[in-house]
Amino acid sequence: MISRRTFLAGAGLAAAGAAGWQFGLRPMLDPAPAKVGFELDDETLRAARDFMARHPIIDSHAHPGRTFLREAENLSFKIRLYKLLGGAFEERTLADMAEGGVDGAVFNGVADVQLLTLSDEGLVAGREFSPDEAWTSYRRQIRNLRALAQNGLVRLCLNSADVMGAKAAGQRAMILAMEGADFLENDLSRIRQAHEDGVRMLTLVHYHDNTLGDIMTGAVGSRGLTDFGREAVAAIQEAGVMIDLSHASEKTAFDVLSISKKPVVLTHTHINTPTLSHPRFVSRELAQAVAETGGYIGAWPAGIGIDSLAQFIDRVEFLLDAVGAAHVALGSDMDANYKPVLETYRKMPLVVGALMRRGVAEQDLAAIMGGNVLRVMDMSQA
Repeated sequence: MISRRTFLAGAGLAAAGAAGWQFGLRPMLDPAPAKVGFELDDETLRAARDFMARHPIIDSHAHPGRTFLREAENLSFKIRLYKLLGGAFEERTLADMAEGGVDGAVFNGVADVQLLTLSDEGLVAGREFSPDEAWTSYRRQIRNLRALAQNGLVRLCLNSADVMGAKAAGQRAMILAMEGADFLENDLSRIRQAHEDGVRMLTLVHYHDNTLGDIMTGAVGSRGLTDFGREAVAAIQEAGVMIDLSHASEKTAFDVLSISKKPVVLTHTHINTPTLSHPRFVSRELAQAVAETGGYIGAWPAGIGIDSLAQFIDRVEFLLDAVGAAHVALGSDMDANYKPVLETYRKMPLVVGALMRRGVAEQDLAAIMGGNVLRVMDMSQA
């Protein structure tokens, strides 16, 4: 017999789940399989698999299995629903990576996850951090990400040689990253600690204007890169950590470029055009400026203006025309993307095969699918 408490708890969760769908959680929590929009013959798929066996396939921005939600506390109501209904599932995504021929990814924590909520405009920061909250959250997320390696699910990779070693051993490579540098607050020593923890990429801002600079969404601030942000950029690059300008306001991004001494990247975005513009896309001028540093733009398969994998391939080709193959990568935002048209790593052979069929040369395709990530990693550590 079901107790009244159990019944009420179940009814409450059901109501919460319905509310979560109403608030727009479903596109993030349970993305429907996207249309492919093309077919590949067996010969092309075999050629794609052969290519993937010979070249490193690395996703430049992902959240495999949503580790950032594991043990997360003090979440907003809507993100708490996101955690309750979806949770973390790293082993499932790692199995997808293996099946799809993906050798590794940049595994991101989410620095401002405690602040996030959903509005009509998408994710926003609904409050400010309490004392020590950002640093405590960082430590929790890094501990849980490193546990994936300690438990033998992935190999923690600190440089490109580690990544290639993982591929040779048939292991998934994990490059540690944090999406948002909120945990730095005003303490440069935390950059050294993050590097010691294994972090090799840092997105400066996410959905919260922090001590380094302003975000690109919401009410865009006019500060640009702060004085502390300038110190932090220099220290991050000196430590050999890659800087990701995704989510940064254009002023913040160009301020970084004005002082950067190493390549910087935009791991998951697209370029605004007269026919399709979005606050999460960047100007052609910024994309080209990032390319001029030696960095790359990660093609982002979010369902913004597209609804099929074929249209994502069009988007990759657009980036190739805009900045060249030496400056394009893949940034899937796996397991945390909005209406993704690449919702599982099992479809990666389709991406490779489609680009092969469209005439992308093997050398260029190798750069796009992982080579550019490893090159920038090496340049950042030089």
